[in-house]
Amino acid sequence: MKRSLSAVVLTGLVTAMFAISTFADELSFFSPIAGSNPGITFAGVPSGGAPWVAKHALATLPDDGRQRVDVRLILPALGTAGPVTAVSSSVACSDMVAATSGAVPLASDGNAETHAKLQVPSACFGSIILVRVAGVNGTALPAPGPWIAASGVSKNSDDE
Repeated sequence: MKRSLSAVVLTGLVTAMFAISTFADELSFFSPIAGSNPGITFAGVPSGGAPWVAKHALATLPDDGRQRVDVRLILPALGTAGPVTAVSSSVACSDMVAATSGAVPLASDGNAETHAKLQVPSACFGSIILVRVAGVNGTALPAPGPWIAASGVSKNSDDE
């Protein structure tokens, strides 16, 4: 009885380790996202002019380039997304922007989701995903602007 219980536990552990390693091989990037503060530049992209808070935010980027970013971003001074009405997300590799998604709406409560198939270099070292301003007051910007949230950045006490 004791031997069969040990065999079942061992089988379960081996199966779990295989499942986790398979999942890890398929998912190359999974990260929380933190809001920006003024005066910080990543990959040549400056941060926005006001501090942002990211709530319930995360980013994934599997090996096949299907990027997904789910965020709720607010300006703490306003409690809303303010004039920002659209965002895009960029993948930065080795301090340069490698790919950027199209613009998606940013609701007044700060909710946005980007889903994009991006062409990211196979050797993308130091990956960071930047959430960037893509529209203000309902007008699309000609190119993505400053970043207002990013992956791999330490969260401050105001972030959840």
